[in-house]
Amino acid sequence: MDSFANALALTPFSVWIQNTLWVVPWVQTIHIVAIALLLSSVFMIDMRILNLTGRGQSMTETARRFIPWVWIGFIILLLSGTVLIIGEPVRSLLNVFFWTKMALLAVALLSTAMFQVTLRSHPAIWEETHARRSFVRVLAVAALLVWLGIIFAGRFIAYADNFFPPVY
Repeated sequence: MDSFANALALTPFSVWIQNTLWVVPWVQTIHIVAIALLLSSVFMIDMRILNLTGRGQSMTETARRFIPWVWIGFIILLLSGTVLIIGEPVRSLLNVFFWTKMALLAVALLSTAMFQVTLRSHPAIWEETHARRSFVRVLAVAALLVWLGIIFAGRFIAYADNFFPPVY
């Protein structure tokens, strides 16, 4: 990974990102707005699952309203995050917090996709039994915690050297 990160840092696109003053702040701003878009959508879905809001809407209606925004936010995050990684590949790719974020992101995306597929194939699954409702509510809280973990890990990428000696 060291040689890949160092080679990526020397590519013309990476050098351009590193040497153009406005690129990183603009891309970080887009990244943060996309985080807000994605997380507010996840939050609304989870609040509906927890029966704290949207009681007048079915789970299917709530999901149809907010899941597209989750995926739009994710696509924006994927693109902006890729630019940020290319701009500082050594700092990102050799960082324990970056890889923690990626692992949590895989869990979050898999659970979101499974939720979406389950809801499409069996819309009433959430209301069938008390045990099932309780289980889904636990999953909603777990999903929120995973997304918060992603945010914390992402934020700590910049401070990894304070916790661990650099490996590059």
